[in-house]
This record gives sequence, C-alpha cells and structure tokens, in this order.
Amino acid sequence: MVGDAVREGLRQEGHAVDWVRDGKVAETALSTEHYDLVLLDLGLPRRSGLEVLASLRAARNDVPVLVITARDTTPDRVKGLDTGADDYLVKPFSLDELAARVRALLRRAAGRAEPEIRCGPIKLNPATREVFVHERPVALSAREFALLEALAERPGVVLSRSQLEDRLYGWGEEIASNAVEVHVHNLRRKLGIEIIRNVRGVGYTLETDE
Repeated sequence: MVGDAVREGLRQEGHAVDWVRDGKVAETALSTEHYDLVLLDLGLPRRSGLEVLASLRAARNDVPVLVITARDTTPDRVKGLDTGADDYLVKPFSLDELAARVRALLRRAAGRAEPEIRCGPIKLNPATREVFVHERPVALSAREFALLEALAERPGVVLSRSQLEDRLYGWGEEIASNAVEVHVHNLRRKLGIEIIRNVRGVGYTLETDE
C-alpha cells in the first residue's frame, strides 16, 4: 500500500517511477539502468537496503539515495548516512514532504541552489509546477512539464527520444511510438516554435538565446 501511494504520488509530481520489491532485483535494476534518484527502503527481502546501498557506493555509483524506513533510532540513521545515503525519511511520512525532499536532492545533484530553473526566456518552478515564458504564465500537462524540465536542466544539450521517454514513463507504462513528438509539438505551440530545436536523427535541445 505504501509503495502504491508513493509511486502514484511521484507520478502526479511528473516523475517516471520504476518500483522493485526486493534487494536482489534492486541491485540488478541499478546496475543496468540510469536513475536520477533512488528511494530505498531498508527492510527489503533477499538483500537488505543497507546491503544494496553499500554495493551501489562500492560500484562508484553516485546517484542520490533517499532512505525510507521505519527504523527511527539515531544509530540507524547514522549507519544509513555513513553507508552512503544522502537523506533519511522515517515512516510514517507525508507525500508532500517526500516530494519536497526529492526536489531538494535532484536540485543538489544538478548543482543548483535556487528552486527555480531558468533558461533563456523560460522559468520553471518544480515545486509549484508553474512555467513562465517572458514572465507570461503557461499551462502545461504533467508530462509536458517533465519533458520541458528535462531539456531546461541541460540547455544546449541534445537529448534523444529514448532519454526523454525515460523521463516521462516508468516500467509497465504504455508508450505510443510518437509520444515524445506529440509532447514536443504541444510545447512548441504553447511556448513558441523556436524554443525547442530538433536535431535530425539525434533528438531535441532547448535553445538558450532569448
């Protein structure tokens, strides 16, 4: 029940979510896929969360890790942080606090201190899901926002369709063959056709010049 609630809450925040339920599968996923963030329960079957965390750091994987656990004693928290966790959240917790901690860790990983993302005439606020172009508010769907956020985090860098699909969809979610193209078309219509550039055969990039 907690896993379902967390996954749905994060999806509503615009995140693509893959959910695994034991430590062995978690290690396989982390060794074969790239993730922006890991939410890690310590009480996993087959291989504990601390063991997963230790092997992750031993492999020099620096993905941010937010530990979620019912173990709330100070020694447990210290052990988790010293093993390589970046933050610690004790059950029960609110989804609002979880979302805020996720935003903070992603912001830190991106090297940003400020909560807003600015790129040319575009300003995004991941906390409020607001977008402004030349200070004019623009309404976007959750996936349109997620795609724009992915591009705005790395302005001038070309992201492939598969990279953008990874930001928009988790395991088991149906993806139409032209899903990214449809979202890009809608963003251009709302933001201005010149803002997102298509690099033929490679992918899409966000223009940085106003």
